[in-house]
Amino acid sequence: MIERVLVVDDDQSLREFLTITLGRDGFEVVAAASGPEALRAMAEAPADLALVDLKMPGMDGLETLRRLKELSETVAVVIVTAFATTETAIQALKEGAYDYLIKPFKIDELKLVVRKALEERRLRWENQRLRREVELRYTLGNMVGKSSKVQELFATISRLAESRATVLLTGESGTGKTLLAKTIHFNSSRRNGPFVAVNCAAIPNELMESELFGHVRGAFTGAIANKQGLFETADGGTLLLDEISEMSTHLQAKLLRVLEDREVRPVGGTKPVRVDVRIIAATNRDLAQAMARGVFREDLFYRLNVISVALPSLRERREDIPLLTNHFLQKFTELAGAAAKVLSPEALACLEAYAWPGNIRELENVVERAVTLEPGPIIRPESLPESLRQPRAPDAFHVDFPPEGVDLDRLMEQIERNLIRRALERVDGVQSRAAQLLGTGFRSFRYRLQKYGMIERGAGPDGASDDPAE
Repeated sequence: MIERVLVVDDDQSLREFLTITLGRDGFEVVAAASGPEALRAMAEAPADLALVDLKMPGMDGLETLRRLKELSETVAVVIVTAFATTETAIQALKEGAYDYLIKPFKIDELKLVVRKALEERRLRWENQRLRREVELRYTLGNMVGKSSKVQELFATISRLAESRATVLLTGESGTGKTLLAKTIHFNSSRRNGPFVAVNCAAIPNELMESELFGHVRGAFTGAIANKQGLFETADGGTLLLDEISEMSTHLQAKLLRVLEDREVRPVGGTKPVRVDVRIIAATNRDLAQAMARGVFREDLFYRLNVISVALPSLRERREDIPLLTNHFLQKFTELAGAAAKVLSPEALACLEAYAWPGNIRELENVVERAVTLEPGPIIRPESLPESLRQPRAPDAFHVDFPPEGVDLDRLMEQIERNLIRRALERVDGVQSRAAQLLGTGFRSFRYRLQKYGMIERGAGPDGASDDPAE
């Protein structure tokens, strides 16, 4: 992309010189003899850089600078003057100028300033673009899901995002706890502050204190310089403590003190440092069980559990699988620069029947694999992992064990009832065919129907007779 330079100077010979010089370096150059003429040129086609003479009749360089910035916040402006003073230089910089050149200047000096100004502009524009993309990605409107559980989740996030309260995110691995933490951050008043995440399970306990709170030089062997901890890094923003259940009880006590006092003490330091950080903690463990075993502090749990948000597993929101799949299909085809792909009904049926122990993360990996391996526009079951193409056990066999355990007899009764009901639904209520689906004799099937009160005693098969042969 050719960058556009606007030269603003009432000296015609200098305008022509700059136009020729910069044009030879590959820039598109537009010249203007006055401030008003420069504003018209800028309104017609925005420039990336403006070289503006300070002393011009009518509208001077500083006023032109201010007006150009009103038209485009991203334009880099360099003031050119033969009457440089400290006051004018400071004023120009305050008004938003990148730098200034003093006449007469050398060509190499001009090229250096132009190159550095454009480079800074590119970096600033790229940072703004990335921040817009990040904010857009983590807005509530871009979170995928139509199920009732997800809609409840969205409503909860909308209410808690603007608060300062500590949040505890719970849910199985792969359900999107980190994504949700980022969404909360970028929808809060802290969105312009840093978002810092640390996985408490990934850092050894002996290093974790320094990682969180920092250290001073000489605090321990290898501490050759002062180091800022993640709490200070996240000051004014949000700190995600992922896998909080893996933190040692020794460090839990120090974390509790930080949450209470809102100040950290670096390892080896004597002076506390005030921090303004919102804490979001996340875990895939049962913290009630961890407290019962004595590996998680009860007082810390209640400090973290101000607002608790439980993320549903993908098994609990199966109606979202088509939406999530299409979302990932679009994402990975765009990243690969490939043509759009769609999922065949057979492949979608495989995804909907799978148990998804790895949740959304596993689904994302499966879709990425399919996009990579499938050369055609339609993704078929053959492009899915073999494990997804195998028949899966019914949902009723998945059990999330509560702390108090389960009633096995009652659970088996629920499973049997569920299988009978689904078999009858599959064959439109024809009991003899439902018995065949379940691989059992008709009389045994009828006994179970009567046992669970799913049919009145004495009624015949499908409302006719006790024996299909009659």
